Amino acid sequence: MVYKLLPGRNLQFRLKSLHFVLIIIAQVSEYMFIDFARIYLKAGQGGSGCMSFRREKFIPKGGPDGGDGGKGGSIYLITDPNLHTLVDFKYQKHYSAKRGQHGLGSGKHGKSAPDMIIKVPPGTVVKDVDSGEVLCDMIDSGQKFEVAKGGRGGKGNARFVTATNRSPREWEVGHAGEERHIALELKLIADIGLVGFPNAGKSTLLSRISAAHPKIADYPFTTLAPNLGIVKYHDYHSFVVADIPGLIEGSHQGKGLGHQFLKHIERTRALAFIIESTDEEPQDSFKILYSELSEFSSELTRKPYIIVLSKTDITDPSDALKKFSEKEIVVTVSSVTGDNVQSLIDHFHELVQKTKNTEQA
Repeated sequence: MVYKLLPGRNLQFRLKSLHFVLIIIAQVSEYMFIDFARIYLKAGQGGSGCMSFRREKFIPKGGPDGGDGGKGGSIYLITDPNLHTLVDFKYQKHYSAKRGQHGLGSGKHGKSAPDMIIKVPPGTVVKDVDSGEVLCDMIDSGQKFEVAKGGRGGKGNARFVTATNRSPREWEVGHAGEERHIALELKLIADIGLVGFPNAGKSTLLSRISAAHPKIADYPFTTLAPNLGIVKYHDYHSFVVADIPGLIEGSHQGKGLGHQFLKHIERTRALAFIIESTDEEPQDSFKILYSELSEFSSELTRKPYIIVLSKTDITDPSDALKKFSEKEIVVTVSSVTGDNVQSLIDHFHELVQKTKNTEQA
């Protein structure tokens, strides 16, 4: 849909039209999912020291009393669990902290500048653009990391007094703050990641077991951004399920934006392979998906997994079940009718608890 301002003589009408367009843009931006951003940071410079001498009545030759400059503001990243995307960095790419106050006479030091706090969603990987070094992995809620240090304040001339130099005229300029280009890469944190081909029923399943409302339609690649859903289990337990966009053969090579999608299941505790029960060779489909994960990262193949045969309301899954070995956990489900959904949630919860126990061991 295209919106444009209609020509008219009434200025008030034009302003209302512009306001309407801005509202539409704001609403669209709210739902944008951005998982990569590059930003420039510059910490504040330290304030310069002061050259001053004490001059008071009856004390014509007082000593040096120049104060030190204040420290420049540092820049910190802090994780905010209420954030789920890096969309804010799409519109603001430069961040500068304030400089410290200069030193004053009478031994007064300059005031240090306040630190700048930048909020990022949990799961954000911070990299230095120039070196490629991973500076920090922001996983925990409330985690704080100093990404650019503020400059130290310069010394006033009172600091340069020696036994042989009682009236120093030396003072220091404030030190420059750190500046760097960093890359922010978001990898969603979830307990279970739903993996499957396009239109396999992942989004429908997520909407059935959680309060999430992903876009659902009867054509491939409906989901173009990851979705998170919180699944409540009985009264006091819950776990997070991530629905990533559908994979295709060659996703590990970047086909179909595979790299952008696959990275979001690196942090999941377990995987759920969603395969249509109407698939004539479900075992082959599973092998293709498993191979794509293996080629992308060997760490993904070490995660526990469960196989889910979806859309059982369309066909009898008995033949598809026979294609898998008894060692594999295979659950049939219909997200439309709700058949076996609770059993699947039980299996998900059990899988999550096992992985948590293994992590704590």
